[in-house]
Amino acid sequence: MYLALKHFHITCVVLSGAGFLLRGWWSLRASPRLRAPLTRRLPHIVDSCLLASAIGLAWMAGQYPFVHGWLTAKVLGLLAYIGLGMVALQPTRPRAVRFAALLAAAGVFSYIVSVAITKNPAGWLGALSV
Repeated sequence: MYLALKHFHITCVVLSGAGFLLRGWWSLRASPRLRAPLTRRLPHIVDSCLLASAIGLAWMAGQYPFVHGWLTAKVLGLLAYIGLGMVALQPTRPRAVRFAALLAAAGVFSYIVSVAITKNPAGWLGALSV
């Protein structure tokens, strides 16, 4: 059961990240696709599945944020990613600000993935200090 949930979680991570980058690209190009019903609803479904599977995995593994450093780093990274993503996708922001937020959000996303892979709060940032 754990392995199946982990694979589902990883699939949701890939879908969420790819969907965010696509919506970010469309936002920068002022594409009308951003207003399509599927584009507006699907990210919420994927991200809800991602969050539910993350909670399930943490419970099954007996590892919890604010107890285990690497999960705490992922949660804090997630909050930063959400904030940057909101700026990146907000059409009223200047294009340069949205582009910078999109790049920063992609960097935070890669950091979160690296923390998940290494189970180390430093993630890929740990390699920079060597």
